[in-house]
Amino acid sequence: MDPLGARSQFVEVQSLHTWDQLQGVHDEVDGENHLREEKDKLTNHVNSLTSPFPFRQDINSKIVLFNGDVALLNCTAIVNTSNETLTDKNPVSDSIHRYAGPELRDELLKLKGCRTGEAKMTEGFNLAARFIVHTVGPKYKAKYRTAAESSLYSCYRNVMQLAKEHAMVSVGFCVVSTVKRAYPLEDATHIALRTVRRFLENHGENIETVVFAVSDVEEPVYRKLMPLYYPRSKKEERISLPLLPADIGNSEGEPVVPERQIRIAEKPGNLEDDSWDDSLESDLGLVGSHAFARMEGDVDKQRKLILQGQISEAAQQKQHQRNYNRWLCRARAEDLSDIAALKALYQTGVDICGRTVMVVVGRNIPVTLIDMEKALLYFIHVMDHITVKEYVMVYFHTLTSEHNHLDTDFLKKLYDIVDAKFKKNLRAFYFVHPTFRSKVSTWFFTTFSVSGLKEKVHHIENLQQLFTCILPEQIDIPPFVLEYDTRVNSPYYMAQPSGL
Repeated sequence: MDPLGARSQFVEVQSLHTWDQLQGVHDEVDGENHLREEKDKLTNHVNSLTSPFPFRQDINSKIVLFNGDVALLNCTAIVNTSNETLTDKNPVSDSIHRYAGPELRDELLKLKGCRTGEAKMTEGFNLAARFIVHTVGPKYKAKYRTAAESSLYSCYRNVMQLAKEHAMVSVGFCVVSTVKRAYPLEDATHIALRTVRRFLENHGENIETVVFAVSDVEEPVYRKLMPLYYPRSKKEERISLPLLPADIGNSEGEPVVPERQIRIAEKPGNLEDDSWDDSLESDLGLVGSHAFARMEGDVDKQRKLILQGQISEAAQQKQHQRNYNRWLCRARAEDLSDIAALKALYQTGVDICGRTVMVVVGRNIPVTLIDMEKALLYFIHVMDHITVKEYVMVYFHTLTSEHNHLDTDFLKKLYDIVDAKFKKNLRAFYFVHPTFRSKVSTWFFTTFSVSGLKEKVHHIENLQQLFTCILPEQIDIPPFVLEYDTRVNSPYYMAQPSGL
């Protein structure tokens, strides 16, 4: 292709038909006729329900379905789907590189990769788009479907978050993580459509256009499912309602399990509990303005009232859940990119029992330099969807100094704030390369500060012990940890039988 003529092929977003315009509605007539029988059967039931995705003209006017190459879109940013090293060879990525020019490849080397579910941004170089947002979709396995759903949600959510933070007017999405990573196209489309819809509802006031760029294979699936999340009339809203999947995510579109949906149903409990909670919330305003001070006051007040027999444990648990939800809302609203850049907390593979593995790198937490409240918010933000199922934590204490070590007061506050599912579903905590001092601190903390954690903590002296629980290919270990373990434990490895 002649590079001098390439720019003439770029597509102006303003020239494309939006989802609310008449073109495309007529394409759905056959679909409506096909669904008439289902509609007749469910009319009475559906009319009594409220759609979680109601007809919104303002949102539909921001949505474009485009059959074509995302690299040609004249958006503020376009999305590139790639792998963890940002070197994936796929039609979308190849086209973006071809139009952007060789500078893009050099720029990607500076990013040093991208984890699954994350999004990183570069310039657009020779593209019509000013920026390119690179994201890595999950590899799909039916056995680990929940983890894949959460990771794919994070891809779309993080792209939209970057768009908001950088005041982008328009975003062009490719289809993230389908054929090459074995993600079922229809399942992926549900997540893409609902995540973008929820973000536009909650945070998208300044985003004017979102383009879904699809191929000939992908377009029929998108046209089939878009009316479920972007109905173009009240009639289409009613027809689509019974076709929505059982799991439509939470208020942000994030996948949840049925047990969690039941637990946080609106206004659980009786009226007496609700009125009591309201009075407690008003009392919290009298406690210090710092978030930790409010939490400490809440916990102390609750425990005192329980001892005095003035409040039930159920009411206390309910108030705790509400307090956690407030923290979670803050975590989703604040810009935590500076904490994420530390790479101190990340998801990796699964252990030998198939449970999600989360990694904490102690040396990467500059306790004396960062806002620890933001660190706590980031922990809640990352862990909330992980902890709905059983999981394990691996903490690398390797080369962690007093300037990086979290004190027990902070850990106690964290333990008091987090939701019950964090504690219930944590199956093991692997403490790698502990020192004598850290062992003593851990013993005191698990014995006198928290309950139910002591039996879950396992001190791991070397990586070979860790690999008996988590296979090497299932955990991303920082290079300095590998180097330290090889240097310090090489006599141990040499002493082992050759078959081990």
